[in-house]
Amino acid sequence: MFKEALQNIVEKTDGSLGALIMGSDGLSVERFFTEEGTAANLDVAAAEFTSLVRSAMRSGNDLDLGQLHEIVVVLGKVTFLMRLFNREYFVCLALKPEGNLGRGRYELRKAELQLATEFTV
Repeated sequence: MFKEALQNIVEKTDGSLGALIMGSDGLSVERFFTEEGTAANLDVAAAEFTSLVRSAMRSGNDLDLGQLHEIVVVLGKVTFLMRLFNREYFVCLALKPEGNLGRGRYELRKAELQLATEFTV
């Protein structure tokens, strides 16, 4: 179920390298990569960004600004888009620099709505 959802996101978003469902502990629940994404070790990068997600969640709560929903990290070779399901799980989409960020955001939002019940904590 999860792998199919990730594959759907990657296939519908131009310039996608892969997508993962991550736990806040830094471990991936499921992942789907293109060949290019597998070669780029994107699972290691997504695990590293887990601390960024936790820090941003804490800051939003500490400053009484509300819950974190989404983070975009743009690097020279890859853009990472992370959308939270809840405090414990999020989905991460990796895109090439020329990838369709708007479509990626749309597909992650759809996945959040479709998979939300699977990730209720």
